[in-house]
Amino acid sequence: MELEAIVVLIALFVLALFLGVELITKVPPTLHTPLMSGTNAISGITLVGALLAAGADASSTWVNFLGFLAVFMASVNVIGGYMVTNRMLAMFKRRD
Repeated sequence: MELEAIVVLIALFVLALFLGVELITKVPPTLHTPLMSGTNAISGITLVGALLAAGADASSTWVNFLGFLAVFMASVNVIGGYMVTNRMLAMFKRRD
């Protein structure tokens, strides 16, 4: 990969990081849990992409390791999203 491409990717990552921090800090605390649980549950799309990356025919062990790591992290994210959503919805159930 060329040096210019790496610099562009790093700059894009830093801009996305700053934008994410600004957006998250502007969300009121009452909306934070519903929004985060919803976006974590929707990020199952990330899991599909991670599975494609892990299953790619790459001769490099490094690529396979990063694909496995992506699958693991995406799975934790999706499961955590469903757990938070379930816990949040349980707060609104009637107690008999």
